[in-house]
Amino acid sequence: MSAQGLETIDNAAHTTHEWIGELAGRLDWTSKRNTLRLLRVTMHQIRDHLHVNEMAQFSAQLPLLIRGMFFEGWVPKQTPNKERHIKEFVHAIEEHVGNVEEYRGPEDITHVFHLLNAHVSEGEISDVRSNLPRDIRDFWPRP
Repeated sequence: MSAQGLETIDNAAHTTHEWIGELAGRLDWTSKRNTLRLLRVTMHQIRDHLHVNEMAQFSAQLPLLIRGMFFEGWVPKQTPNKERHIKEFVHAIEEHVGNVEEYRGPEDITHVFHLLNAHVSEGEISDVRSNLPRDIRDFWPRP
């Protein structure tokens, strides 16, 4: 039992730490803060390319706190984003993480995709990927 009697919140925090730790391991990064930053901005770019129904289905499989970050700052009338090319997708992420010393480039973004592939159902990943522009879909490895 939780010290505060709020097991849902305790479990959400624990699961979020597990995801961040796993991603930091995949990246071989020491900074959990920077790992979280990469996860958050990559998730925002994914979100901004999806229609509302797909976004809702995808987010339902995310841990509670990561789901909150997924929707953080979302402006529905500005989605889905019309950019079609991987270059713009990567650039938007790098605007937020490009100054991170451990960041090595687009290959680090693919580690976020691998994390999602490992924790979200294969069917949902396929649905999300199929709703992305071809350039971005091709960048996201199949589960």
